Amino acid sequence: MPTKTEQRMHINLASPFIIEMWIIIFLVEFVKGSLLVALLPVYMENILGLSVTVVGLAFALQYLGDNLFRSPSGWIMERIGYRWTMTGALLMIAVAVVLIIYAKDAVSLSLACLILGMGTSPLWPCVMTGVTELAGSTKSGSSGAAMGAVEMASLAGTGIGPITVNFLMEHGHQSYRAVFFVLLAFAVAVVAVALLLPPRIAHGFHAVSQGGDGPGNAHPKLTPLKNLKRKLLQVRQSLKVSRLLYPALFLQAFAIGLMTPVVTLFTRTELNLTPSQFNLLLIAGGGITVLALIPAGRLVDRIGTKAFLNVGFLLAAVSLAAFSMVRWLPFVFVVVPLVGVSYAFILPAWNAFLAKQVPKGERGTVWGLFLTLQGSGMVAGPIVSGKLWDSVGHGTPFVASACVMVLLFVLHLAIVRRTKLRTGQSH
Repeated sequence: MPTKTEQRMHINLASPFIIEMWIIIFLVEFVKGSLLVALLPVYMENILGLSVTVVGLAFALQYLGDNLFRSPSGWIMERIGYRWTMTGALLMIAVAVVLIIYAKDAVSLSLACLILGMGTSPLWPCVMTGVTELAGSTKSGSSGAAMGAVEMASLAGTGIGPITVNFLMEHGHQSYRAVFFVLLAFAVAVVAVALLLPPRIAHGFHAVSQGGDGPGNAHPKLTPLKNLKRKLLQVRQSLKVSRLLYPALFLQAFAIGLMTPVVTLFTRTELNLTPSQFNLLLIAGGGITVLALIPAGRLVDRIGTKAFLNVGFLLAAVSLAAFSMVRWLPFVFVVVPLVGVSYAFILPAWNAFLAKQVPKGERGTVWGLFLTLQGSGMVAGPIVSGKLWDSVGHGTPFVASACVMVLLFVLHLAIVRRTKLRTGQSH
């Protein structure tokens, strides 16, 4: 049983691992956000003359590469450690940027996007596993503040990246090629930071690095395929979670995916916002989310995840439904910060809630599985959102996202109840 001093060390936000991962997440999301949000759509269509269909396919390959390789990357990380898993993956991001710089056709850019997705795939499995390790026991460890810190780094990078490259393009009069080289420098810097990561964090990796628990040591010469099958069987046997958690993982990302492709369209067609007003709206929503993440994470550590998730899901449902119906601009600037606050409640609490479901011996593999399930929600969300936008109405994707939030509220209550009945312990 860890002492109080040890628990405080586990959640120390100034620990080298947290700082290094914070920098890596920020820079990776900076590069990725700059490419996917600000540069590639315009570059591929206007400069290279590629169709929007090709642009969509390239972006789909990026997300496919990220999502498909999350589980394998978690498994690999358990074998070779954080440092070399992240270094190898982040080198692929640098390779992708080099390909983008010299690509002149759809095939080359699609390949670059696929490699970019593969390069980012180990990021969250490594982060979640590392934070869970630092929190100590999955039942008593406190990870909310650390989860909030890494979410803040992600949101900050995703927002600051596009703003920075747009500034370079518009006010610095830089060419696409020059901006791509700037991003390449950031990608190289990320690789350098990854080399500072520790190979391992806690003793929980020892058994895994030796080929598993007792049964693994009895078969040290298993082929990689058989070893992977045995690992998946061990995960299935050790992962004692409610089956309701799996649809909840999908729905949590699905709710976000419903909104992402239509937010900009909605503000332009329905709210008639100017670009400067839209920037203010992004700051009002995203800025509040970023600022609230760490205090919300610390409160999650003190009072638990249940209250934050319940309030967050319901607040998100109400504010998203209101956003779909409101047309008066001052009220829009009231509703959007409420959406930001709801996500500041949900994100650290949700990740800390998941951390408690992860068995000690299979953390990397299970986090990869969890994040893959969430990623599938991000794939499906935009597809459904587009259909709803075209077929039903422009506000419908937000109403649908609000309904998903209500469903998540119900699922969370059911999961907590089942867990309490099964373990005989309070949440």
